[in-house]
Amino acid sequence: MLITNKVLKENMQNYSNKDTKLSREVKAGKIFKIINGLYETNPNTPGYLLAGSIYGPSYISFEYALSYCGLIPERVSTVTCATFNKKKKKKYDTSFGIFTYRDIQYLAYPEEIILKTEGDYSYQLRHQKKFYVINFYSLEPINNYDNLRNMLFNDLRIDEDEFNKLNVSKVEKLSNLYHSTNVTLLAKYMKRHLN
Repeated sequence: MLITNKVLKENMQNYSNKDTKLSREVKAGKIFKIINGLYETNPNTPGYLLAGSIYGPSYISFEYALSYCGLIPERVSTVTCATFNKKKKKKYDTSFGIFTYRDIQYLAYPEEIILKTEGDYSYQLRHQKKFYVINFYSLEPINNYDNLRNMLFNDLRIDEDEFNKLNVSKVEKLSNLYHSTNVTLLAKYMKRHLN
């Protein structure tokens, strides 16, 4: 269970030096520090369940989301998350894993987010249709369909059958929110090849 520094100290009313007691609890393995001010009671909690609490607002996206949903064959160990208006990338290396956060377009941020629950934890994840868009938004500019196909199916190793199931009109709508050459090219490619 996630627990904040403030709540832990409120539960230590009988101790005169709450910081010392907190340090002892961590050393004894009764609680586990994630980052300053945030702890977990279960050391086996998967990192993706903690990502939104470490830095936010944020949700799981980019490479980790692609791997998590089985859209690429590789296992991705770093939990990659999207943010907005943070203006800089963040990275946290914790005992629960490595977490990275980077901005996307403000208007695109709230689109196609799914809220998932596992036990006492809830987390936000980018919907499948948007994984492709958000990954292309963050790549170096791609200048033609051949390079786009190569990036999709060779470099990113996207499952072509899953890709072919995408709703073209929704991806087109999303492309208008990103103002990105890559995303526009992706939408045009999909309109031409998936209709």
